[in-house]
Amino acid sequence: MGRLAVAAGLLVAASAGCGPRVAIIEVLQVNDVTTGWFDDGIVQGGLNRLVPTISFRLENTADVDIWSVQINGVFRRAGEEEEWGSTFVQVVGAEGLFSFLRRLLGRGSSVDGLASRAETPPIVLRSDLGYTGEEPRLEMFENRYFVDVKVELFVKHGGAQWVKLSEFPIERQLLTR
Repeated sequence: MGRLAVAAGLLVAASAGCGPRVAIIEVLQVNDVTTGWFDDGIVQGGLNRLVPTISFRLENTADVDIWSVQINGVFRRAGEEEEWGSTFVQVVGAEGLFSFLRRLLGRGSSVDGLASRAETPPIVLRSDLGYTGEEPRLEMFENRYFVDVKVELFVKHGGAQWVKLSEFPIERQLLTR
């Protein structure tokens, strides 16, 4: 009966997000931001293709470890409300939940989530849409049909709702990686 009670308690803890609730937009800081246009190579018809890109790191500024963090980058062209491409990334996965449960049961001490005061490796988000053209890549920025783009970063923690974390303009610079 004792094991059943422990298992039920663990299930409740897991469904509650396993640990203290955090206001994710208050504890995640966006660092080392680089934006630009990734050289996506040559596409059908011999056209050059550029796609808007952002690279950044997330820092956990909280005093607690966090798990299950997802980022969605939504790209929008200047002056338009419609989405112009998006990218979804699971930044910190559910493996942190299992680490938490192992620690709770006294069977391990590793932290698989984003530890307090830690930073993620670089996260790169690229739109699935971009520009194609015959002209050299750098000259594509001067094309009269070229419209600037911004990226909005939305974050989700566990089962919470998506919230806007930040927004950045995509710089008119060529990125090769």
